Amino acid sequence: MADFFPARIASPAVDVSVVMVVYRTGPDLFTSIDHVLNEHRVDDFVIVDNGSTEEDAARLRAIAEREPRIRLLHGHGNIGFARGANLGASQAAGRWLVFLNPDAFLQEGCIDALITAAASAPSPAVAGARVLNPDGTEQRGARRGEVTPVTTLLSFTHLSERGPLRRFEIHREFEPAPERAAPVPTISGACFCVSRRDFERLNGFDGRFFLHVEDIDLCWRARQMGGQVLFQPNARVIHVGHTSHVEPMLVEWHKGRGLARYFRKRADNPLRMLLAWALGPLIVLAAVSRPVLRSLTGGPVRRLRPADETAPPATGPKG
Repeated sequence: MADFFPARIASPAVDVSVVMVVYRTGPDLFTSIDHVLNEHRVDDFVIVDNGSTEEDAARLRAIAEREPRIRLLHGHGNIGFARGANLGASQAAGRWLVFLNPDAFLQEGCIDALITAAASAPSPAVAGARVLNPDGTEQRGARRGEVTPVTTLLSFTHLSERGPLRRFEIHREFEPAPERAAPVPTISGACFCVSRRDFERLNGFDGRFFLHVEDIDLCWRARQMGGQVLFQPNARVIHVGHTSHVEPMLVEWHKGRGLARYFRKRADNPLRMLLAWALGPLIVLAAVSRPVLRSLTGGPVRRLRPADETAPPATGPKG
């Protein structure tokens, strides 16, 4: 299932490894690297270069030469995020694996909070960070409900934002944030933590996903195995987003195609398989249409919740 993984490391040499997959990210990449290197919990930093510009590739090589914690993997071409992340994990030496986007900036205490959450959850456990926009508002996608063909179409078309269809809304950033780590069906792949043991149990990412949806699939498989997916509000990361020098329509095509594959993969009866095949083309079309609509309308207007707004005290974790 997962190309390049698992590569068993019988006895991890260090505690925490960060794995970062890079592809034409731009200057935010080096800001992200600085944040990782300034984090005292990071013992090992694996950067998987799927294809940088000549200038950025040279800078990466220079950083790797002077920083002993960095291991730079390059020369393999653009193998996609899932396979790149598996390749990085196979070379990581840490007991804990933190997967981080190259345009995401770790905030103080983020890794500690993620590990604390994952260490106390049923195995296999996946703990995701609270992903913030640069202005401090909570970003869409860090805590999501069950991703299905119907909820995806309603979310893509924004029909789930109004009236009785709101119960089908996947995204939960409009809800008050829990005070502590809380179970959710799906977290964001922009920044999350999993133990090496659990990543091996999951056989890593499914390498058949090229870009996007591999995080949704990993969360689903963890839950299918009796594990838990957690949103950790106290682990904060600033995610710039949309920094890769890749056509947005191509990115959305990969997302739509990945979702269609995911729905076929998880269909467990003939009716769900029929629904997955029937709605798959519509999901791909809806995905690739979004960049066009954004350029015409200037993007949907959303009320974002400030990052420091939390829920009232609760007796237990919010589901």
